[in-house]
Amino acid sequence: MAKAIEFKLFAPYNKGVALIGSFSDWQDIPMQKGDDGFFRTMVELEDGTYQYKFRVQSKSWFLEPDQWVEVVDPYATNIDDPTQNGVIWIKDGEPIVDTYVWKHDDKPLPADHELVIYELHVADFSGGEDDPKPRGKYKHVLEKLDYLCELGINAIELMPVKEYPGDYSWGYNPRYFFATESSYGTTADLKHLIDECHARGMRVLMDGIYNHSEASSPLTQIDHDYWYHHEPRDPDNNWGPEFNYELYDEALDTYPARRFIGDTVRFWVEEYHIDGIRFDAARQIANYDFMHWIVQEAKQTAGAKPFYNVAEHIPETTSITNVDGPMDGCWHDSFYHCVLEHICGDTLDFERLKDVLDAKRQGFLGATNVVNYLSNHDHNRIMADLGDRGILDEAAFKRVKLGAALLMTAMGVPLIWMGQEFGESKYKTIEPNKVDWTLLGNDLNRGLFEYYKGLISLRKANHALYTANIDFFHEDPDSGVLAYVRWNDEGSRVVVVANFSDNYLAGYRVPNFPADGTWHEWTGDYDIEAGDQNILIDLPEYEAKVLVWQ
Repeated sequence: MAKAIEFKLFAPYNKGVALIGSFSDWQDIPMQKGDDGFFRTMVELEDGTYQYKFRVQSKSWFLEPDQWVEVVDPYATNIDDPTQNGVIWIKDGEPIVDTYVWKHDDKPLPADHELVIYELHVADFSGGEDDPKPRGKYKHVLEKLDYLCELGINAIELMPVKEYPGDYSWGYNPRYFFATESSYGTTADLKHLIDECHARGMRVLMDGIYNHSEASSPLTQIDHDYWYHHEPRDPDNNWGPEFNYELYDEALDTYPARRFIGDTVRFWVEEYHIDGIRFDAARQIANYDFMHWIVQEAKQTAGAKPFYNVAEHIPETTSITNVDGPMDGCWHDSFYHCVLEHICGDTLDFERLKDVLDAKRQGFLGATNVVNYLSNHDHNRIMADLGDRGILDEAAFKRVKLGAALLMTAMGVPLIWMGQEFGESKYKTIEPNKVDWTLLGNDLNRGLFEYYKGLISLRKANHALYTANIDFFHEDPDSGVLAYVRWNDEGSRVVVVANFSDNYLAGYRVPNFPADGTWHEWTGDYDIEAGDQNILIDLPEYEAKVLVWQ
C-alpha cells in the first residue's frame, strides 16, 4: 500500500527547487518553500528502494545566477554508486537506513582513561591477503577483531568512512555527510562491525571531518557562501570548502553550518552507536564556541555511555582540552616527534623528553587530555624512518620496542597505527597500501607483537599507568639513561629505566630507587632486588626495562 512520504530541502534563499527520482521517471515534482526555509513535497510511495535528487536554482557564486543544478540530498543516508544518486528505502511506510537489529548495546565498555586505541583505514587494513589489490571492507575488519582482542586493543578509531568520490581515498574528502562509503560495504555491515566491537568490550571512535567538505558536496552547489567561507582562511592548509561556523542567519535564527554538522554528529551517534569522535583539523575549525557546542551535542546524544572527543590540533595546544577547553583530549604530536628523534638517535634532550612523557609539564591537566602515538596515518612508520638511517633488522626492532615501552608507560592514552605492533615498514602514501600480514610469520615481527601485547596487558593490570602521576627520579645524560616511576594511591608502581645510547651498560646502578624489595621486570619476566634505594641492572643499548612493584 502506497503511503505519502515527505521530501524536504533546506534552501532558504534559493528561488526554486524540484524533486526528481526513479518514482517520477526523473521528471520534476514541484516543491513549495515554507517560512522556515524548507522546500517540501509529498510523494505516494510503496515499500521499496528509490533513487532521487533535487533540482535547485543555485545561489553559488561560481555558477550562473539562478542556474538549475542537480544535487544529491545533503541528508541522504545511502548513495548509489556509480550513479551518485541519493537512495531512499521505504519499509512499512517509513523511510529507514537499514533493518539492522543491535544485539550488544548492554555490554560494558572501557572508560576513557583505560583506552588503548588502534587507528585503521578500512581499505588498507585487511581483505585480499593473498592479493594486495582488493580493497578491504567492513567484513574484513570484523574478521580481525579477535586478533585485535588478543593484542589487547579496546578501542578502534576508523579513518573517515563517510561517502567520498572515486574508488580509493583516506576519506578526508567527504562528499556526503550522512552516507557511509559504499565500497566498504552496506550500512548494516558497518553496524554489524560496531556491534561486534561492543560485544568484545571494544569502543569505536570515528574520524570526523567538520572543518571542510569535498568541493562538489551538495551544499557547495546549493548556496556556497551560506554554509562555507567564501575563501580559505589558511590557503596553505586547505582541503576543500571550509564550513563557516560564524555565519548567523537572523531571519531564521540559526547558524546554518552548525545546524548541519550538529545534525550529522547526532545522526552518527544515534544511528551507528559510535563511542567517540576524532575531530580532524581542529586548528582549522578555529571556533571554540562551536566546538564546545558540538561536543555537548555528541555527549548528550550518547547518553550514559562513555564518549571521547579528541581534537587533531597540530601543533597541540593545552587550551583545547583544559578546564575551559571544548575537547576531552588532543593528539599529542610533540610526543611523536620527540620520541622518534630519541629512538632514532638523532638527539638526546632529557628536558624535552620529560615534557612529552609527562604532559603536565606542557600544561595538560589529566591523563585523558593527550593521545600519544609513535605513528599515525599522517606519518611514515617508525620502521621506515629507522631504515632511512640504516638501522635495520634486530637493531631496528630493539629501538621500536623502546618506543613501545615509552608509549605504553607515558602519561596519556596510547594510540597504535595499524601494523605498527608487528613492525610494518611501508612508507606513507595516498595510494592503496595494504598492511602486510605475512610479516607476522617472521620471528622478529612476531616478537614485537608479543612485546606490545605484554605492555598492553601490563597497562590494563597496573592502574598506576592510568594516572597522571609520573616522577623522573634518575637522569644520566652522559650514559643516556633516564628513569621514571608511575604510581597510584592504591600502592601500584611501575618503574621504567631506559637506555638511549649505543652502549651496553652492564651492572648499571640506578640510585634513588622508589622502594626497596622485589621488583618484577615485565618485558623479560624475571625478579630483581632493590636495596638501599639502589638497583643494579644490565641495560642493553636502546632498551627499556619495565619494573613492576611486587
